[in-house]
This record gives sequence, structure tokens and C-alpha cells, in this order.
Amino acid sequence: MNISIASYSFHGLFNEGKIDLFGYLESLKYRYHVSGADIWNIMLTSYEEDYLLKIRAAMDERELHLANLCVDGAHVWEADEVQRKQNYENALKNLRAAEILGAQTVRIDMGGHDLAMSDEQFDYTVKTYKEFAHRAENNGYKVGPENHWGTSRDPANIKRLVEAVDSPAFGILLHLENWDADKENGDRLCSQYAFHTHFAAWVLPRYEEKIKHLMDAGYTGHYSVEHHSSKNEYVEVEWQLANIRRQLAHLKSN
Repeated sequence: MNISIASYSFHGLFNEGKIDLFGYLESLKYRYHVSGADIWNIMLTSYEEDYLLKIRAAMDERELHLANLCVDGAHVWEADEVQRKQNYENALKNLRAAEILGAQTVRIDMGGHDLAMSDEQFDYTVKTYKEFAHRAENNGYKVGPENHWGTSRDPANIKRLVEAVDSPAFGILLHLENWDADKENGDRLCSQYAFHTHFAAWVLPRYEEKIKHLMDAGYTGHYSVEHHSSKNEYVEVEWQLANIRRQLAHLKSN
């Protein structure tokens, strides 16, 4: 089963200094028996190659792979040109990290604080993602936004962007039930673009339905647990993980 656990699920413990990336990898292997890592870049303490190679070695030692590098602080569009340039440089730094870590997919947000996109925003966003997708294709991974915040939370914007970038190395991290427009249909409409997923706790009553949509769309990526409460994280993650495993086993047996 392609299952992963987002390291963001432990952000409460991380903020309290009770877990780091090495402890997270240890938990994946020995607590949850999951082989897919899903690393939130804020948990990286450095972008120096020596440090990244230590993370890579820790994954290899535990027979783990990096399903996704989930990048904050590098979203494509900001109206302020200085901030936009800083985000671009941070995106390049994270793409290099993804390549060292052997990431299968990379999430870099669209940005934009409104659902509507200006022509300038759309053109810049398409151009930048084309560049990222070209690099990703040359290095064997996929890149794209998550329907995370701002402009990305309208499935029509996702469709328009995917069609404009038009690359086999471009897609989305589908954060289930995280839409501000067309909430009832967003997941179903965008399953076809998904290269990775995040399953939050509030979606749990509909896990089976969501997994079916993804399977019907030909999805081959990871089903990734993402927990948000920052409370009782080890147990809450285990609860969500068990439900994903149960639904996948049930669907595959029928």
C-alpha cells in the first residue's frame, strides 16, 4: 500500500522540541510500519548538503522513501516583487533539497490571497511552474501546488493552471475537502490531477468515498495522513492511519 504520514502531523511535538526529523523517521519505521515519508520543510534545520545527506542516509537505513517534500515559504505569487523574488529563491533551494533527498513529489503553493487571479498573476504563475516542472521532469519527480490557501482553493483555478502548464511532471497535492469554491465537487474534479494527497481527520467519515474517487481517476500516489490538532499526535495519527489501511484493504478485497 502506498501510505505515508506527513511530518506536519507532529508539529505540536516539534514546536515543543520533543521530536525532530530523525525521530519522525524512526516513528515511521518502528511505530507505524510505514515506508513513505512526507516531510514538511520547516522541520529541516539546514539546507546544507551534509545535513540533507544525513536525512537521506537515515531514510535509506530504514528503507524509507520520500513521497513528498511539502514546502512552505516558497509560494509562487506575491504582489510584492521583493517577496516574490525571495520566495522564488527559496523554491529553488527546496527543489535542490528534494533532489538530494530523492523526493517523488514536491508541493510548492500557488500563493495569491484571493480566489480571483489577475492576468499578471496567472502568467507569472504558469511561467514559474513551467520552469519548475521542466526541472522536475529532468530529475524524475513531480511538482505543483496544494489546494492549501488563497487562489488554489478553487478547483476551476487548479484546472486552468494544470492545462496551461501542460507537463507530465506537474500536478497537485490534493488536500481533501479543502475548498472555498465548489466544495461538493472539488475533490472529485481534481482527483485526476493529484500526485499526492493529504487526508485530514475531519474527512475520516468519507475516507472510503475519497479513496474510490482517487482510484477511479487512476491515482497511483500515496495516501498520506495529515493531522492538525497538535494534541495527542501519536495516537491521533495512529487512528487516522488505521482507517486508511482499513479502507484500502476493504476496497482491494472487493
